[in-house]
Amino acid sequence: MKILVGFAFLIIVLSSCAPGPITFASNKTIAHRGAWKTADLPQNSIASLKRAIELKVAGSEFDVRMTKDGELVINHDPLYAEDTIELTTYAELSKHTLKNGERLPTLKDYLKAGSRNNNQTCLVVEVKPSLVDKNQGVWAATKTVALIKEMKLQARVVYISFDYEILKEIRHLDAFAVTQYLTGDKTPAELKADGVSGADYHISVYRENPEWITQLKDNEMILNAWTVNTAEDMDWLLGQGFDFITTDQPELLFERLKLLMTKRPVK
Repeated sequence: MKILVGFAFLIIVLSSCAPGPITFASNKTIAHRGAWKTADLPQNSIASLKRAIELKVAGSEFDVRMTKDGELVINHDPLYAEDTIELTTYAELSKHTLKNGERLPTLKDYLKAGSRNNNQTCLVVEVKPSLVDKNQGVWAATKTVALIKEMKLQARVVYISFDYEILKEIRHLDAFAVTQYLTGDKTPAELKADGVSGADYHISVYRENPEWITQLKDNEMILNAWTVNTAEDMDWLLGQGFDFITTDQPELLFERLKLLMTKRPVK
């Protein structure tokens, strides 16, 4: 399996491991927890994932946690229906549905939904650190990579995490994995030395360290920012030439991209 990652991050994959050629969209837009806000859908739901795919965003991000009995589930917060996910079985958690009637999605169900009728939206997998035991987070990452390999979806995913050890373990398990670090406490040189593909930092980190933008570009690393929901911030990042922008407002980002294109001089 080989993933070709260009500086502009238009990924083109032709692989026997994936169901046909894939050209991921080049519109820079990563829908944060799916495209949920405008349609009033539950975050991290299969419905919000499908909506993101319908919008043809470049990527749709979602959060992975592991239950007490080892089931990988999709939820941002460590609690679900007031129960701590890591200390509760999936059977107990799934008694409570999302507001649209969906059951709490498993990673397997989410990946199945994300690979159907989708040849342009990358699946951005955030593996959450454990609240119980740091090794538990690494184990969740190990199981996540194993499932993605089992489903032959390596060419369709990007991994992100706030836990640096999780990212390093993912790279150990899959030498071709595309990874981005979220916390913002590592320089581009440190990321590159550890084989991390790029930075996905809060916009404030880049404003405080503008030289990192140049360094990431010079090293042909991925340049992403979270979670960007205002036109002003989007315009600043677009002006800086970011590869991706992670947002709860993908439709707004589409508008800013369109406006940017209309302002460019015709050659």
